[in-house]
Amino acid sequence: MADDMIPLDTRPLFPLERQALVDLLRSLDVADWAKPTVCPGWDVHDVTAHILNDYLRRISGSRDEYDGAVFVEGDTLPTYLARVNDEFVHAMRQCSPQVLIDLLTHLGPQLDLVWATTDLAGPAHLDVSWAGPERSPAWLDIARDYTEFWVHQQQIRDAVSRPGADDVPMTRPVLVTFLHALPFALRDRTRPRGTAVLFEITGPAGGYWTAVSDGAGWDLTNTPVEQPAASVRMAQDTLWRLASRGLTVDEARQRVDINGDPELATAATTLLAIVA
Repeated sequence: MADDMIPLDTRPLFPLERQALVDLLRSLDVADWAKPTVCPGWDVHDVTAHILNDYLRRISGSRDEYDGAVFVEGDTLPTYLARVNDEFVHAMRQCSPQVLIDLLTHLGPQLDLVWATTDLAGPAHLDVSWAGPERSPAWLDIARDYTEFWVHQQQIRDAVSRPGADDVPMTRPVLVTFLHALPFALRDRTRPRGTAVLFEITGPAGGYWTAVSDGAGWDLTNTPVEQPAASVRMAQDTLWRLASRGLTVDEARQRVDINGDPELATAATTLLAIVA
């Protein structure tokens, strides 16, 4: 991960995203809360409980320096997260939707204060593993959490057929954050210094980004290039669903236009911005 990564300050977006979520949740009827989501085995109530778990875990860890649940023998990071997330979601099934809404409303401003006191240029409290093995900056850690909340809200909206919270100011930071996974997706494709992979995202929140080789790894930049070695063009809806695995790689490739070096283009479309 290069020092010239594209930085973001997503902190002002958390209250906006949360208000959109709370307004949505308050509008749901009893049947809506039981509708299945794209998250296997989880309905709308479960995904909402998972968002609450993220609030609690970040406040406890980042503000209170509390370690929380420990790894058990044989755990990897993905299996650990799957286990503790599922345990919390199952426990919260005894709580009403109104209790979940009340807790989100109460805890959200506390989480905002955690972000407000964080030095964006400092080290992350939790490294962003999908962006590479190097130490992550705090701004990327915070942006990663914003994408998680936004994606889970979209999953709820999909489940209950309610579009929204997808205007340009709220969506573009999600796309830019997820594109920080692109250099890691290309890590095994060594190319001469200056080789470029152009990523075009179509849609109101889209634009052009480029991964450029330094001869050993890849750096993300928003500087355009005239002759990329490979190019990938996809809709903004495809990008966030691919990065969060709401679409499989094969499903996403059916919606993508690729040109140039096939190894680079194929590697680019494996972009993954979750722990899996």
